[in-house]
Amino acid sequence: MKAEDIKELSLKIKENINKVIVGKEKIIDVILTSIICGGHVLMEDVPGTGKTLLAKALAKSIGGEFKRVQFTPDLLPSDLAGINFYNQKLGEFTFRRGPVFTNILLADEINRATPRTQSALLECMEERQVTIDGTTYILDKPFIVLATQNPVENQGTFPLPEAQLDRFFAMVNMGYPSVEEGKAILKRFIKDNPIEELTEVCSKEEILQARISCRDIFVSDDIMDYILKITHKTLNNPSIILGVSPRGTLALLKSCQCYAAIQGRDYVIPEDVQTLVPYILSHRIIIKDSLKIRDIDAKSLLMEIIHGVDAPTEKWQ
Repeated sequence: MKAEDIKELSLKIKENINKVIVGKEKIIDVILTSIICGGHVLMEDVPGTGKTLLAKALAKSIGGEFKRVQFTPDLLPSDLAGINFYNQKLGEFTFRRGPVFTNILLADEINRATPRTQSALLECMEERQVTIDGTTYILDKPFIVLATQNPVENQGTFPLPEAQLDRFFAMVNMGYPSVEEGKAILKRFIKDNPIEELTEVCSKEEILQARISCRDIFVSDDIMDYILKITHKTLNNPSIILGVSPRGTLALLKSCQCYAAIQGRDYVIPEDVQTLVPYILSHRIIIKDSLKIRDIDAKSLLMEIIHGVDAPTEKWQ
């Protein structure tokens, strides 16, 4: 599969999602980049901005099996992974698979579950497998977690630990629509819910094929140096407590390859890096509380770092 084919595939998916979602082109591009890379996505924003709707639309568009889990404080790890139960009819223990045995798992309001349940997702997200009573079960391919969380309400929530945040390939914020976008939403949903009529436009095999093809997208040594300079500046920045790990640096590199492919290019340019840094790295760093008081968040700090690093200028083909 060539870059032009990946671009055509992504356009079909985006056109299908745009039947439901209004005005989130860049967010959809980032999520598609993550899906093709095989990465999990954390969607963080206030209620009612379309996080769950976007996840459902994406899952319907790319085919494969889809399951949704509403995370609550009483949700147990076995409710996710599965459990061995005694089958009286067979006279033996039988494994009942949990909802993680799917292609697209929507983890709705993930921060409402206890840390014990949240940690049950770690092995699934990183290793793509589940271990129950000493037996390991391999998950289907692709396996993608689309998680949503509400950052405003603190009562009855459990913040995700850094180890689990680092497992998410990207984090996006939906944001409120503009007046024009809000009017388009009202007209679109005034009679029916378009999500009910949405159909798949590609197969999961095409997603897996695109993932393999993206590994061949060319990345020059200058682009690699550019990525490393940006991530290294997060390690010795006085405003940052915890900088970007090697996993985060590698995630940024792979995301640039996939993002270039969905743009129809077989090579990465500096603009790809600049576009993706806030989405791939913002949840992987911890900034000082003094900055939060001054309304400075991780994304704005990362943009300052980008502006302080000279972008390479060459022919990238």
